[in-house]
Amino acid sequence: MKHLVLASALALAAPAAFAAPEAYVLDPSHSQIVFTYNHLGFSTGTGMFSGFEGEISFDQEDPAASSITVSFPVRSMLTGWEARFEHFMSADFFDAADDEMVTFTSTGIEVTGDQTAKITGDLTLNGVTKPVVLDAKLNQAGMHPMENKPWAGFDATTTVKRSEFEVGKFAPFVSDEVQIRISIEAMKAE
Repeated sequence: MKHLVLASALALAAPAAFAAPEAYVLDPSHSQIVFTYNHLGFSTGTGMFSGFEGEISFDQEDPAASSITVSFPVRSMLTGWEARFEHFMSADFFDAADDEMVTFTSTGIEVTGDQTAKITGDLTLNGVTKPVVLDAKLNQAGMHPMENKPWAGFDATTTVKRSEFEVGKFAPFVSDEVQIRISIEAMKAE
């Protein structure tokens, strides 16, 4: 009888002991994607996406059980020079319509350290979907001192070949490889 009572107590306590992932939404004012590429060997070109939307299912106890989805319009790209932006949106590169979206959806997370992981996911860019791996780091998770709610911050890097997404014009003179740095903050969803 003692074993039956103990087993019942453990069965009832088990769901509480294993916390499920919690929903977080990206803070668009503190989330950026910066990309760089070599321009003809003379300079390093830079661009940025900011103000995008996304959701994280974040499990602090079991980070491998977490997931992320992010999406933003390709036309939200910032280059610092209007003529470059227009060229990137032209048929030479994205041939971007107003509603063309860039998306990333994680498909797996491999924990590599106390605060690091490799996040594998599907990147859809210019109508092409390819797997990419992000080298990610949890910067901090805890109570936001001004918002007074749970918050998390992450950085990640990856490199993609733009020709694989059919935006390879002028490669290899303008580098085919594009380095991407991501920094995001996310708040616990209400």
